[in-house]
Amino acid sequence: MAGSPARVIRHHLAALRMLLVFTVITGIAYPLAVTGIAQGLFPHQANGSMIKDHGRPVASALIGQNFDLSPRKGQTTPAPDPKWFQPRPSAAGSTGYDPTTSGASNLGPNNATLIKTIKQRRAAVAAFDGVQPNRVPDDAVTASGSGLDPDISPVYAYEQVNRVAKARGLGPAAVRDLVARRIDGRSLGFLGQESVNVVQLNHDLAGLK
Repeated sequence: MAGSPARVIRHHLAALRMLLVFTVITGIAYPLAVTGIAQGLFPHQANGSMIKDHGRPVASALIGQNFDLSPRKGQTTPAPDPKWFQPRPSAAGSTGYDPTTSGASNLGPNNATLIKTIKQRRAAVAAFDGVQPNRVPDDAVTASGSGLDPDISPVYAYEQVNRVAKARGLGPAAVRDLVARRIDGRSLGFLGQESVNVVQLNHDLAGLK
């Protein structure tokens, strides 16, 4: 049985008041509180973990990127620049590390295309870094799930030291020290693996004289 018009109006007004209350709490108060706490306690992380050069943002430590040579005329695929530490491969976008198309290749471990690609990458990395193919670590030839991972293993970072040092005319010891200082330990001391943020490492490298 339908209620009286007055009762219906009271129910609608109560619902409207609840809507307004929760809109203020969850849509205004809560976001402002979280933003204020983040800006007060973790401003670097809250603003995107930006890496700055003379006060100017140049990259984010959370998003990997390519470190390639400028493409030559008629060249379809940019070549990696030997003067920089290289990240792991990326399946995000046509040239990798495109934040608008984050994702993986979605190829399984037994996929013939993936197996062939990994073999080609292993040979290319070995030739580029001047090492034997069996010394190339897995993260040098496989992409991350997001395609934007800025981290590589310390093994892959150390593998690149001699090539970077030679290309820049630096002593290998100085470049190796940069890598050692950029090694991040396991989360909470036991979760995950040690890693090296390539974007931050190359930023340090740019300031090495």
